[in-house]
Amino acid sequence: MIDASASERIEAVRAAIAGAAKIAGRQPAAVTLVAVSKTQPVEAIVPLIAAGQRDFGENRVQEARDKWPALKAAHPGLRLHLVGQLQSNKAEEAVRLFDAIHSLDRESLVAALGRAMAKTGRRPDCFVQVNIGEEPQKGGCAIAELPALLDRCREAEIPVAGLMCIPPAEVEAAPYFALLAKLARRHDVTGLSMGMSADYESAVMLGATHVRVGTALFGIRR
Repeated sequence: MIDASASERIEAVRAAIAGAAKIAGRQPAAVTLVAVSKTQPVEAIVPLIAAGQRDFGENRVQEARDKWPALKAAHPGLRLHLVGQLQSNKAEEAVRLFDAIHSLDRESLVAALGRAMAKTGRRPDCFVQVNIGEEPQKGGCAIAELPALLDRCREAEIPVAGLMCIPPAEVEAAPYFALLAKLARRHDVTGLSMGMSADYESAVMLGATHVRVGTALFGIRR
């Protein structure tokens, strides 16, 4: 049975995405909604699956390992995205678990992922995370280091799907989204993983191909 509140939340977010896409002259289907299910129990995730959601995001490899193999076996067609930081020593497990990795941010991780992909035969889409606000406490490569990191990805045959960013909190996100889009055009990559519950409509208007939405779909975590 479809949980009415889950269905309503998804419909509200999808309608907002469609509205923002229309303003920007884009097709809503060009935007993938990633439901960020970190810390959410399986009981909270299943209603969203029943309501038609297929892409989910987790922050940690261990939590994904505990929750998702059984869910994916029970619900074919789900795609799992790693949206949190990845330690190089967890690269192989991440490659086995995830269909997309949104936090590739350093050369050592490029090397680890390259080895893991060669060993497992799996090649999840990878987004290079850019520290768009130059914040020392956040992951992501420096803007100046992006060209070299993309070169290393191509040398290692990493499937680069695009760029990812998390703008600084409590400031207008749009200029940072616009900058990420500019960097993507400059470096000839197409995907843009940007926008969360508070700002995903702005991200869609500025070209986001993937928005990572948690609170608007699951409610505030207790």
